[in-house]
Amino acid sequence: MEQKRVAVIRLKGDVGLKRGFRDTFKMLKLYKKQNCVVIKNTPEYIGMLNVIKDCATWGEIDEETFKLLLQKRGRLARKKSLTEDYLKDKLKTTIADFARDFFSFKKELSDIPGVKLFFKLSPPRHGFEPKGLKAHFSMGGALGYRKDKINDLLRRMM
Repeated sequence: MEQKRVAVIRLKGDVGLKRGFRDTFKMLKLYKKQNCVVIKNTPEYIGMLNVIKDCATWGEIDEETFKLLLQKRGRLARKKSLTEDYLKDKLKTTIADFARDFFSFKKELSDIPGVKLFFKLSPPRHGFEPKGLKAHFSMGGALGYRKDKINDLLRRMM
């Protein structure tokens, strides 16, 4: 079975959340709403996603969308942007090459020195799905598992 990368976006804030939700978000490094992380598709992570399915959305991210995410929303310490020059200086690679290695599981985001492991996004252009943040994706809402449709949402949020 081919291993894939999964993008997780937090859609709801901290107010009124139970402790289990908060702890799971903290373990995933999703500290605020509209934040995104890219994780491995392992049973441990899938179990965590099933806990937070009422507050987040996730799906399989493709390499092209990940490359755009790094270019537009990759951040270093002190709010500096992740640039092609920085990657060439530190890792002797380009964003496209790093994305390819990342998807073939040769490299991780933590291999880039000083990079933040989450991406801050803006609310999606043209809004969420018709039923919004109250229903799951399969029922016309925005929450839960959305397969490869996560790429459309990420592009609207960049």
